[in-house]
Amino acid sequence: MKKSVVFGALTVAGLAAGAAAAGTLDDVKARGKLNCGVTTGLVGFAAPDANGEWKGFDVGVCRAVAGAVLGDPTAVEFVPTTGKTRFTALASGEIDMLARNTTWTFSRDVDLKFTFVGVNYYDGQGFMVPKELGVSSAKELDGATVCIQTGTTTELNLADFFRSNNISYEPVPIETNAEAQQQYLAGACDVYTTDASGLAATRATFEDPSAHVLLPEIISKEPLGPLVRHGDDNWGDVVRWSLNALITAEELGVTSANIAEMAAGTNNPEVNRLLGSEGTLGEMLGLSADWAKNAIMAGGNYGELFEGNIGEATPIGLARGLNAQWTDGGLIYSPPFR
Repeated sequence: MKKSVVFGALTVAGLAAGAAAAGTLDDVKARGKLNCGVTTGLVGFAAPDANGEWKGFDVGVCRAVAGAVLGDPTAVEFVPTTGKTRFTALASGEIDMLARNTTWTFSRDVDLKFTFVGVNYYDGQGFMVPKELGVSSAKELDGATVCIQTGTTTELNLADFFRSNNISYEPVPIETNAEAQQQYLAGACDVYTTDASGLAATRATFEDPSAHVLLPEIISKEPLGPLVRHGDDNWGDVVRWSLNALITAEELGVTSANIAEMAAGTNNPEVNRLLGSEGTLGEMLGLSADWAKNAIMAGGNYGELFEGNIGEATPIGLARGLNAQWTDGGLIYSPPFR
């Protein structure tokens, strides 16, 4: 198994080096469409609605990049990927970026040769169990069967947690969140573990969400965010600063409701630089002057995307917590636009 893991890493790294050489920004412009890798379906983050239209928090990042580059947030081909297929799809050039609840780790950055351009959700791994199991702590799960997505940090964290607490478990490997949900509800596993946000999103789709409990333990750091291939710094800048534009817009009070008015010019120089009425930031990226305006108009600022897709008023019901702006005691923070 160790040999296959090493081989897989080298293969992905080699693919990444080849795919990055072409110049992704030029490719996307010539194609007239952004190929964005997403999950196979996680309500609130990335899932097709009844009409087949992709919706969600991660989907909003893809649309913002398409807006920035192409001036059209609908010019996106969403490519569903699993925990196993996502990195090969990015490294091979099948997708231009990945926005798929993916954790920024040392080995993914250094060994697999990917560039994480920022964090759009600070998360941690949790556990969900049926209420009828009568469990109040993950430390009471000795001997439990656990549904776990393969090829994820979740798989590794689970092994570490049970080992460090000197308890055992039986893994039930699954490929997708839909499969995990099916197996868990069918009783094939006692526990489902993944990022706490993913558990909340999954539970919200159940017929009776109240019959399932999220245990209090958060056993890891899971900084989730979009990533691109190493070696194409210009494209990395485009995706990074498109995300930063959404974050900065919320901080500066730029919303989907007032952006048209503010784009005409304000007495705040950073707002003006952000929205293109002053300075040459778009030109530096190889984009139009209104690139950030188009990114923000795609689905609103960071706060609007959060509240509309996964916030407390949605069935997912996530509080901002660590994902509040730095000015409100959270970790969401963008470098300045200057």
